[in-house]
Amino acid sequence: MSEVKMPIDVVISWVDGEDPVHKAKRRSYSKAGELKKDDVAGAARYRSTGEIFYCIASILRFAPWVNKIYIVTDAQNPHVEEFLQRNFPDNRIPIEIVDHKVIFRGYEQYLPTFNSLAICTMLWRIPGLSDRFLYFNDDVFLTAPATADTWFEGEDTIIYADRFPAGWAQFLRWCKHLGRKHKKFGHKDPMLNSAGILKSGHFYLFPHAPVPMRRDWYEKFYADHPDILDHNIRHRFRDPSQYSAPTLFYVSAHRSGNLVVRSPKNTTLFLKPSVDKAGGYMARKLSEADSNKEMIFGCVNSLGETTIEEQQMFHQWISKLLDIQI
Repeated sequence: MSEVKMPIDVVISWVDGEDPVHKAKRRSYSKAGELKKDDVAGAARYRSTGEIFYCIASILRFAPWVNKIYIVTDAQNPHVEEFLQRNFPDNRIPIEIVDHKVIFRGYEQYLPTFNSLAICTMLWRIPGLSDRFLYFNDDVFLTAPATADTWFEGEDTIIYADRFPAGWAQFLRWCKHLGRKHKKFGHKDPMLNSAGILKSGHFYLFPHAPVPMRRDWYEKFYADHPDILDHNIRHRFRDPSQYSAPTLFYVSAHRSGNLVVRSPKNTTLFLKPSVDKAGGYMARKLSEADSNKEMIFGCVNSLGETTIEEQQMFHQWISKLLDIQI
């Protein structure tokens, strides 16, 4: 394990979408039809089936050098204490719950928010956050030991991504929207919007994995461009005009010569069992993961949308990988 030369915190965004209070709040602020669109405010975006326990366990197991873990929520608490006591009784990494009201201080008019793009834009405002930090969605986890220089090396930020031409992405977006009433807003779209803001001919297409970010960069950038900040956080639900805050940083870091881009090939296990029509998806993907020696990241997307059998299969697999009991 490499020596840690700088403090690196982890920030995890988490929501329990089955909480009746949160459900009622979403309904009261949503517009007609929004709650039925998975890319905007569908229930799958907020459903929690215990993924955050795996997320935290993977950090404690494979990145014990992390300085602190922050869990960002909307007046909720995942109550990880019992889980930690059972599996990591000697844990020394502090875990702190941070409410949306803290990171949106001064912008309370945009709360409540149900928008991951808006929330990600404000993570750098967590009090006491280290300059270099990692952002995990609660369904993201590590699958193997990682060191600080997996993501940071001196002044350089390391990402696992493919350079993607903005013009080609624009053409693909046009094809995707052709003849459709609802123009679906996907994983690549906010990255393309970031390239447009910075007038870049490319962006970096990164998988669902831990995202390295720089607090000090965002502080300066948004001080110089408060209108860009305001635009991204004013939408309570995802909006097609929004951008990816990490992509803004990566394009800028590339221009300053402080971005190292590594191939994402074989690094990430991405599970989306809800797309399985023929059956056997989970068994096949987990078997592939077991034989992949280069994999270091994982993401299980919409686990609650698949069968109980497939959910149990995943729970058993990751519990064994992380050597934990749920």
